[in-house]
Amino acid sequence: MCDGVVGSGPRYRPVGEEPATAALSVWPTGQHDEISQLRDGGYVADTAADTERVVPAVAASAIADYSTPGEVVLDPDCGAGTVLVEALRAGRHAVGLTPNARWWNTARANVTAAKRHGAWRDGCVLDGDPRLLASVRAAGMAGRVGLVLTALRPRAGSVVDDADPAHAMARLTHALRQCRPLVRPGGHVVITLRPWRHGGALLDLPSRVLAAGQAVGFLPAARCVAMLGELRGSRVVTRASLAERRAAARDRAAGVPTLLSVHHDVLVFRAPALAEPATLAAGEPPSLVVSAPPRPHATDAGTDAARDGWVRAA
Repeated sequence: MCDGVVGSGPRYRPVGEEPATAALSVWPTGQHDEISQLRDGGYVADTAADTERVVPAVAASAIADYSTPGEVVLDPDCGAGTVLVEALRAGRHAVGLTPNARWWNTARANVTAAKRHGAWRDGCVLDGDPRLLASVRAAGMAGRVGLVLTALRPRAGSVVDDADPAHAMARLTHALRQCRPLVRPGGHVVITLRPWRHGGALLDLPSRVLAAGQAVGFLPAARCVAMLGELRGSRVVTRASLAERRAAARDRAAGVPTLLSVHHDVLVFRAPALAEPATLAAGEPPSLVVSAPPRPHATDAGTDAARDGWVRAA
């Protein structure tokens, strides 16, 4: 059970007030560490235990760039509810689902805390998996969701390094398929991806997520980098935990070239407009449009290796 709010609560942006900056393909979302973000954002203590959560600063950036005040933001696998809180803070309606009883309680507590601190008051957490989106309970949401924002999560109760990536991808594809009828024409889907290793190898999950989004009828719109490290001039300062540093040191000592992660990948899709085809022509290669000059791929800091199937060579 959650036991109170961490910190004194955040300062909220007035509804309708949006940043004047254009969307970038590299998001400076690591200027404050995640624990500070949770504390300053008024999240309940148990939120930190959801290690696969969407980082609050990443959620806030995606919501500001890919939705407008008053729209519905949906997270079909909301965990502890960081997406819901950031949506409410930004003046959006928020709907989340989770089949996990612990995260359902935590997410509800976070939504209640956000409302108590003056956030937009229309937010709810449903106890169920994405199949609920096809039921009568979600009928009123058809074509009304402006943004689906979620993270690729491993199987409930497992951790990333031990989880089956195929199972996680199947769950995500199922969730996207259930969300598709709810997203308004021109609406967006944003998926965040943590660096994920399986059997010691770094996986190329972005290409799989890209294929999954296209398979259910979304169009690729952008591929972005959400920084976890702090930008200090031309330097990136990692915020890796002591446990992560020790794990990387052990891997390197064993001959596995492992570097500390400094970002999450972010894939952005768009729902076709009414007069637009929902899928690409047969044989046409997918393309991504970014709003800034191309940047080097950096799933691990300083690494730019070629991809091959699931696994990217170290």
